Amino acid sequence: MKHCKTGRQFGRVRSQRKALMNSLLNNLIIHGRMETTEAKAKETKSMIDRVITKAKRSDEKMEIVRKLEGTLSKQALGKLLEDLPKFDGRSSGYARVIKLSPRKSDGARMAIIELIDVVAVEEEGDKKKKDNKEEK
Repeated sequence: MKHCKTGRQFGRVRSQRKALMNSLLNNLIIHGRMETTEAKAKETKSMIDRVITKAKRSDEKMEIVRKLEGTLSKQALGKLLEDLPKFDGRSSGYARVIKLSPRKSDGARMAIIELIDVVAVEEEGDKKKKDNKEEK
């Protein structure tokens, strides 16, 4: 039976899968966006939501560092702590997955995963509202 067996396996053993996910998380935090397969992007999205939520709920900075040291590199952890205030207005959904056309070589479904910049999203929404009002 498949009770309590969540998450994708990606054809890897547990240690390789854990290393893959840690690498994807680190790269996403450092660069802000990346292109990967759709399955990896969806799995990374759930992981990044958990990491950011855990970082936001901690009261002390050292508590955050201790909790996330095993998962993130020093560079990624520093960038996350630096960017943490921009996620204050949001309770979840810190990343978005944008689907792309399949890869030519093997036909794998591709996607872009990116961190949502809350300030930029609010500004875009305000611009759209102004444009709609001007049209009417």
